[in-house]
Amino acid sequence: MFVLKASIKAGIFCSAVLVFVAIAVPVFAGNQVSISIDAKKPGSVINKNVYGQFAEHLGRGVYEGMWVGPDSTIPNTKGWRNDVVAALKKIHVPLVRWPGGCFADEYHWRDGIGVRENRPVKMNTNWGNVEERNAVGTHEFFDLIDLLGADAYVNGNLGSGTPQEMAEWLEYMTGDGKSTLAELRRKNGRDKPFKVAFFGIGNEAWGCGGNMKLEHYTSLFNQYASFLKAPKAYMPKIIASGGHDDDTSWTEYLTRNIHEQWNMRFDGVSFHYYTLPTGTWEKKGKALGFGEDQWISTLKNTLRMDSLIRNNVAKMEVNDPKSKIAFNVDEWGTWYDVEPGTNPGFLYQQNSLRDALVAALNFNIFHAHAARVRMTNIAQMVNVLQAMILTDKDKILLTPTYHAFEMYVPFQNATSLPLTISNNHEYSFGKTSIPAVSASAARALDGKVYLSLVNTNPNESVEIDIDVAGEKIEAAKGRVLTAKTMDAHNTFIRPQSVQPDNFNSSVKAGRLTLNVPAKAIVVVALE
Repeated sequence: MFVLKASIKAGIFCSAVLVFVAIAVPVFAGNQVSISIDAKKPGSVINKNVYGQFAEHLGRGVYEGMWVGPDSTIPNTKGWRNDVVAALKKIHVPLVRWPGGCFADEYHWRDGIGVRENRPVKMNTNWGNVEERNAVGTHEFFDLIDLLGADAYVNGNLGSGTPQEMAEWLEYMTGDGKSTLAELRRKNGRDKPFKVAFFGIGNEAWGCGGNMKLEHYTSLFNQYASFLKAPKAYMPKIIASGGHDDDTSWTEYLTRNIHEQWNMRFDGVSFHYYTLPTGTWEKKGKALGFGEDQWISTLKNTLRMDSLIRNNVAKMEVNDPKSKIAFNVDEWGTWYDVEPGTNPGFLYQQNSLRDALVAALNFNIFHAHAARVRMTNIAQMVNVLQAMILTDKDKILLTPTYHAFEMYVPFQNATSLPLTISNNHEYSFGKTSIPAVSASAARALDGKVYLSLVNTNPNESVEIDIDVAGEKIEAAKGRVLTAKTMDAHNTFIRPQSVQPDNFNSSVKAGRLTLNVPAKAIVVVALE
């Protein structure tokens, strides 16, 4: 009889990856999982923007979910819900991507400025064919950015826009002189330029952004980018619309053929990957009421993120050996069949403990690739797909995914540390198997070493021995997120059914052992 032994090396160098290596060992060799952390060998910094968010004009993601308007009876600041903003500030949202998504390539920025009541009404043809009144435009978005203390990632319209329109939007936002566009911004209430940290040229050019061949998009990128100009202090980093799923050709071609220009800070290539329980778009799977077969298939499919990143980064290493260009996963998360009775175009789905584990597994993967993955944006922030927050009129609830983000806050701008898992168990159901334990370690800005653990097995707890080279550790203190059922979730009637609890362990007989419950996330400081 045999069990599997697995090892993970967390991200340290540019080529760092998350790899599970399986070798057979006799079962009598011991059933104790061990984790070794080398605190003396700091690796890459985990950019805070790895925990970025995404707010698209889609369903109730922006309107109702976050924006209610300044005249609403729901308490708000400049139209943005106070309860939602307060919750988002608690997870230290570092970055927000806006206005899309597919919506970005139909968005014309001039529709969203000036007197709100006079703005044109359009139809949101991508998402539900509902009225888009342009109540949230450039100024409103930056009000949200200011309230959150976050950075802005603005996605420009390549699909149905022009180079002139895109260039003029950037000038409107960043101009610091007396140009007509800068003066128009001042007339509309903003004296100083907006700080645009990142600017994306198009979205999903291979699909809803224009169904382009990558050669055509690359030519357009070079053309549009050549006209994007801003004062040096306000010039954003430019992001190219990259590939998705198993296709590495976009990453390879873009990094080889995008022309560096004197005025442009080409910073990254985007990438999109969504986790579907079934792996098929026609029938993705349910958000709730699923069996263990779709528990494990969902986790297995999300673990593909590691190989997808690794394969794309391998192309970048050839074309960009100095690692100037980031690999930004600016859309990721779970995508299920919509909740029954809701508008299919609104992409509203419930959020369970399974989603929290999906988030944590991805965080650990992103940490392992910290040298290249410098930004990610989960889809999406409120009421859409794998949301942090769900709202219903004046009600609000925090999802299990929200709690995963909040638990991982110490990893923002932390320095990754090499980590090895020995004798990792294998969790199996039917013919599908995945590693039972995922982990990541880093030294946070407070100087402490933090360890994150995910137990993917929904039926059995796991004991893990912890050893930290270069540190004398006496205790682990933090929190655990778990629940009785795989699809445990919060509702407006019971909004706190799934939330973190305290987790503590101390050295006994010279060993620090953590007992991680079934289907759980643990984040602890090692003290």
